[in-house]
Amino acid sequence: MAKEKKPPVLPEAGQWPDKVAPVALVAGAVLTTIGFLLTFLWVPPVVGASVNGAALIGDSMVTQQLLLSQKIFYFHMPVALVSFIALVFAAYYGIRFLATRNARFDACSKVAMEISLLFIIMTMITGEMWTRFEWGVWWTWEPRLTTYLILMLIVIAYFILRNAVDEPERCSVYAAVVSIVALIDVPICFMITRLIPSSVHPVVLREGGMTADMGICLAVVLVGMLAVGFALYRARFGQVRLGQRVEALKDALEEN
Repeated sequence: MAKEKKPPVLPEAGQWPDKVAPVALVAGAVLTTIGFLLTFLWVPPVVGASVNGAALIGDSMVTQQLLLSQKIFYFHMPVALVSFIALVFAAYYGIRFLATRNARFDACSKVAMEISLLFIIMTMITGEMWTRFEWGVWWTWEPRLTTYLILMLIVIAYFILRNAVDEPERCSVYAAVVSIVALIDVPICFMITRLIPSSVHPVVLREGGMTADMGICLAVVLVGMLAVGFALYRARFGQVRLGQRVEALKDALEEN
């Protein structure tokens, strides 16, 4: 009597977060748009200051162009925070993979690193725009800029490593370790301005650092960016798992 062949074990096709991801994407786009409008129509520049020509504000000579460039902050900070949060999840799933060797956790970590890289690039772009408008240069070796550049290079190295190592499990192990190393740099990036004061990156999250309207606008954009990041993560994760299902079916057919 022939043995019954067991059906191949396939990665899961979909989960409940995939159903809410489109809603999260739309909600994130709407909230980000609302935040954009609030930034320019409701929140006053530099705590209510407005100038014609140039004026001395806080011991700094400020022009109308600089006041408008301050609006970049409301997008620069949220995308930076989302990049940090994505790296936390990447490291978390990297640790789970090292503990279990479950390929699903490796996929979760990889996708989270992809999302973090996207938001890191957005952070660098908005940061460079701000630096160019405010100080007339594209780059300055300021503590937070430098530590964040190191973080970006670590994330880029993560993907170079994944493409350089051929053996799948060894590649996943090395990648998980790099994701943990990237997480170590996150608190350094966040706290560096408290350890080494800088005029380029003042400490914003402190008492008196922001007015109520600034905080509301920042929160709206942050929630919107988080929703967009979540939706992108679920869409990419579903794509990766679908690819893994196809590969598992191919292997099962070859064995038969």
